[in-house]
Amino acid sequence: MSDSLAPYLPYLLALILPPGVFIVLLLVGLRQLRPRRALGIALVLLACTGLWLGSTTGWAWVTQSFVLRVPPALGPLDLDELKTQAKAQAKGEPSVAIVVLGGGVVPRSPDYRLSDLSFIGLQRLRYGLWLARQTGLPVAYSGGLPHGMPASVTPEARVAERIAREEYGITLRWVEDSSRDTRENAGRTAALLRQAGVRKIVLVTHAWHMPRAQRAFAEALGGSGLHIQPAPMGLLLPDTSPLARWTPSLDGLIENRHAWREWLARLLGR
Repeated sequence: MSDSLAPYLPYLLALILPPGVFIVLLLVGLRQLRPRRALGIALVLLACTGLWLGSTTGWAWVTQSFVLRVPPALGPLDLDELKTQAKAQAKGEPSVAIVVLGGGVVPRSPDYRLSDLSFIGLQRLRYGLWLARQTGLPVAYSGGLPHGMPASVTPEARVAERIAREEYGITLRWVEDSSRDTRENAGRTAALLRQAGVRKIVLVTHAWHMPRAQRAFAEALGGSGLHIQPAPMGLLLPDTSPLARWTPSLDGLIENRHAWREWLARLLGR
């Protein structure tokens, strides 16, 4: 993406992601009620249906499962296998590593008076460090500054490095702090880990982001033989009551926005 367009991206996304796209559709439908009544009614009904479904966790689960096709979470057997691999490499250079993908940085938190990770970034870091404690594997964090953010801001991976050390007592083995998006995450982290002799990565990111992240890493790795094991987090489970799943909620709106954004990024080849 061109840096000149980056400042306008939030406004563009506000129009094409829920609920913005359906609000625009509703306004268009209302405008058409007088000159084209049937079309206007159809657009209003479509907008209202979209506003409702686009704010439910049930629809977000359907989108993640059947459109994005997110992989399952790591299970006990996966963790046992990773523990065994960690023990095998304990005395030598690591061949297996956990890779946490950045999720955003807060330039200056009003609470801490320091740069901080976004809520998404903190969730990913926490899960990656939990996996490290469970398995004994080393951790890499990938994340620089998003497009359009001033260079004076501390890169995300450096913020994650400080939080991991000071708040969790864990030192990140690798810090990739120059990437600006998922493709750069993949390309620069893959080069870093190949130099270190890593042959397998346990990829940590949110479930809705995992298919695109896997694709980016697969393209970056090419035929290098480096294996990718997805470790998605934040998966939606259809275990709540049907009424709760299909009732609009803030969680439903957020999850649907993420899913739509990932779908659009896939269409655009990002």
